Amino acid sequence: METAQRAVLFLDVTDSTRIYESLGDTRALALINLLFGQLDKVAVSHGGSVVKKLGDGMVCAFPDPDSAFQAACDMQMAAHGPGTERLTIKIGFTYGAVVLPGGDVFGDTVNVCARLVALANAEQILTTQQTVAAMSAVLRDRCRQMFPIRVRGRHEEIIACNVLWRSDPDVTEINLAGTALARERETVLKITYQGELRVERSGGAGLRIGRDKENDLVVESHFASRSHARVFAREGHFVLQDLSSNGTYLLSDGNSAEILLRREEAVLSDRGWIGLGNSAARHGDHALRYRVEPEGD
Repeated sequence: METAQRAVLFLDVTDSTRIYESLGDTRALALINLLFGQLDKVAVSHGGSVVKKLGDGMVCAFPDPDSAFQAACDMQMAAHGPGTERLTIKIGFTYGAVVLPGGDVFGDTVNVCARLVALANAEQILTTQQTVAAMSAVLRDRCRQMFPIRVRGRHEEIIACNVLWRSDPDVTEINLAGTALARERETVLKITYQGELRVERSGGAGLRIGRDKENDLVVESHFASRSHARVFAREGHFVLQDLSSNGTYLLSDGNSAEILLRREEAVLSDRGWIGLGNSAARHGDHALRYRVEPEGD
């Protein structure tokens, strides 16, 4: 299979579910297709190509990071044009080695790009510090370092950078001191299930939890989905993310009320209980006991 250096760009229409609900399928699809037609032209004008369209998303490839940068900025501008006032997009792009089987793109560069667009907010463009280093100097000045992120399968952190794609005097100042403090706070997460202890460090890749045997922590409950939830570190905290059908219950020590997560995230407190698809308040056989402690305690 052919391999090459490419800039990969992912974009998503934000809040597409609400758009379909409020406008109806026909009208919403027409608006998205109209926007994608404009964005396709933007990609081509910067020497790129559309690799594929995925419902409310698009994947593009460019020969170099400067081209991807310029295309990303012009795509955000196009999304603010006439007839697109109901739609906003978020973008992530990276530069590196990719595999090119049959016109598609695969590899670590693509995986990182997918992670970036998932983290981006509406009307935002994210890239990586490594990609910024490969840009021309004038474009590097329009990128600001933000926070470290982790991508499953990678041991090293990736530094996310925000692209300033428009002139805006009201720019959020990045608190680099706060970021540094969060990175220095090394903690461990200890999860006990049916008498067995699992330890996840803040520098780890995170834990996948569910009924399927391929998970890092297997919970053999009929209420649990095959891939039910995951726990990962972010900015000095551990975050619980629900991926399930029945939801994930979170009960922190000292609180009388549980939180039910449905495809949502929550920061774990120091101690508490997690229930997969079923209440954790009774501390039943399939409830997970967790505690977050400083490294070395």
